[in-house]
Amino acid sequence: MFLNKIRHSLVFKLIMIMAFICLVAIAVWAYFSINYQRTKAVGDTLGVADRISKTIRLGTHYAMMLNARDDINHIIQNTASQKEIENVRIYNKQGFIKFSNVPSEVDQVAHLESEACNICHRQEPPLVTLSQAQRKRIFSIDSKERRLGIITPIYNEPGCSEQCHFHDADAQVLGALDLVISLKETDAEIVKYEQSIVFLALAIFVVPSIFIFLFVYKFVIRPIRQLTEETKHITNGTKITPIDSNAESEIGQLAAAFDTMRQKITDHRQELTKQKNEYQNLFERVPCLITVQDRNYRLINFNKEFYNKYHPSIGDFCYVTYKGRTTRCKDCPVEKTFRDGKSHYSEEQGIGKNGTMEHWIVRTSPVKNAAGEIVAAMEINLDITQRKELEQMVEQSEKKYHAIFNNIPNPVFVLDNDSLTILDCNESVVEVYGYRVEDIQGKPFSSLFDPSHPLEDLDTQIRSSSIINSARHRRSDNQSMFVDIWISPSEYPGQKVLLVTTSDITERLETEAQFIQAAKLATLGEMATGVAHELNQPLSVIKTASSFCVEKIKKKQAIKEETFKTLISKIDSNVDRASKIITHMRDFARKTEVTLERVDILDILERSCEIFSQQLKVRGITVEWAITPPLPFVMTDPGRLEQVFINLFINARDAIEAKAEAAEAKNIDQDMDKRITIRGYSDAQMVYVEIEDTGTGIPDHVADKIFQPFFTTKEVGKGTGLGLSISYGIIRECAGNISIKETSNQGAIFLVMLPADRS
Repeated sequence: MFLNKIRHSLVFKLIMIMAFICLVAIAVWAYFSINYQRTKAVGDTLGVADRISKTIRLGTHYAMMLNARDDINHIIQNTASQKEIENVRIYNKQGFIKFSNVPSEVDQVAHLESEACNICHRQEPPLVTLSQAQRKRIFSIDSKERRLGIITPIYNEPGCSEQCHFHDADAQVLGALDLVISLKETDAEIVKYEQSIVFLALAIFVVPSIFIFLFVYKFVIRPIRQLTEETKHITNGTKITPIDSNAESEIGQLAAAFDTMRQKITDHRQELTKQKNEYQNLFERVPCLITVQDRNYRLINFNKEFYNKYHPSIGDFCYVTYKGRTTRCKDCPVEKTFRDGKSHYSEEQGIGKNGTMEHWIVRTSPVKNAAGEIVAAMEINLDITQRKELEQMVEQSEKKYHAIFNNIPNPVFVLDNDSLTILDCNESVVEVYGYRVEDIQGKPFSSLFDPSHPLEDLDTQIRSSSIINSARHRRSDNQSMFVDIWISPSEYPGQKVLLVTTSDITERLETEAQFIQAAKLATLGEMATGVAHELNQPLSVIKTASSFCVEKIKKKQAIKEETFKTLISKIDSNVDRASKIITHMRDFARKTEVTLERVDILDILERSCEIFSQQLKVRGITVEWAITPPLPFVMTDPGRLEQVFINLFINARDAIEAKAEAAEAKNIDQDMDKRITIRGYSDAQMVYVEIEDTGTGIPDHVADKIFQPFFTTKEVGKGTGLGLSISYGIIRECAGNISIKETSNQGAIFLVMLPADRS
């Protein structure tokens, strides 16, 4: 266990890697270094031996010339006595040892195959000239001690051949000097050097290994152990301690990164715990039924809502618990989810715990494990029992209101809010317009309007208005009719619509026209006296001028040209005046179609007042004008607006005369203020006209009835009760209003308001 732990430790691996690298490097270095030292030591020894050989050869040269054998032996013995020199031999040409530091070797013959002879005699003829490397040999005795031998040839020099009686002059080599030196000390030094190299390698391996171990332990192993311990703390969720390390080192940066990671992991864990709690709370408190089922449709989990309602136990069958069944549902979404791994939706019903029918919307989703296998299915049920009951009630209500919709006596249209096309209509449309429902659906509502109806901005008017009065529509048989239109926004299966109701007012308008015409004739009857006075004045002028001319003609008197021109111009202007009065009366009495046009309201006032100017003068009633110019134009029917003002003038005249008659009946002798005041002013939107009289006024108890049809405060035979009611209808058709502004025993003020047309 311990060895296995060491084998897998980082320090051991680092030390082994370092050792391997060091050993390889030291081995290569030692190999070349030792070889170099060996070569150098042998080379140095070889050089020494060569110098000694040359010294011996030179030292024995003179003795050989004199053939002084004792001197030669003496030189060889002295030389051989030096440390490390093992043997000194001199061979003659035939291979006999003539001189040696070992006396027993003298006159012994050496074989040509021996190492000393083989250097020169390994080929025929024998070598004469040899390099130093060729002359050396290294050999061992009894495989213990190595020795270095060097052969130095003794060449035949001129002095030798002249004085020597044993050699002829043609011989090149007379013999050889063989020097053998012991390599014991050299080998000992090499061994010592090798040992030092080994100790150095061990030192290089051990010392850095110790430092590496200490360094790695302090700066790597200990921080890593701390990181490992803190990782365990993170895993176990125990107390976490900060890691102490140099922040600028790599391990310190790793520790800092680890602390950051640890903090983030802690934060994420807290967040996950928070989310887990939140999702658990959501799972428990979500206002729907949630169950988790296995493949056998047994409950393995459920939320609080499900438990509170059905009080199940783990392992119960879902269909038994809350659907009141003994077998699973025929079209089970849980089974489908287990089969294909997808979510499924269905609507289901069953008998609840209280024995009543319940309805649910069911949605399922798979629950998978880490391997992606479906291990359970989650089923979410939303109780829609109340919604189903409401749907049934709504269905019944829709049937009821659909029946009401079709039985409404007035035509009702359902229009698209954007395009104003007809989406639906009731059965009354068939009766009133003559169109079938399927024929009129999809058509624009504007197609029902008569081409003579002003169609400009009709869509805008429909969208912005709630009531459109007296619109002209066309039936399927191409007959025109007048309708009042009521518009209100509404909802129609998931979209915004306009609910439009129309009312056929053709007969009513015809009746109103008859009433208006009757009122006009009644007004003309009341104005008859005034008209007679109006016509009498121009006729009197014409009569006077014509009589003057007749008298002059009878008397055959000449009429001055200037006088004649004056008379003729008077006659012409008064004829025009009478013709204008008659034309005005004829136009006023004529029954005309209602057409709205842009008119000057001041001109209508002047025309209305002009008819009464003469009779008002006869009755002593003055007319005062208080107009604040300029008055904007208004959109109205000029003939009908004139009728309104004439009715107001007649009522003002009658109120003033009634007050005068009452004062006369009471013998009140005082000057009465008989005056009609006409005021006109405007603002940004409306034009206002006030007609004030100094008559009897209108009692408070009848003021709210004054505009009702056939209601009058005049005596029987003096009023029809249609004037003000018709005036009210005419003003309302022009989008205006008429009302009593003030009333008292000093008189009354009627106010007419009409929209200003500033285009």
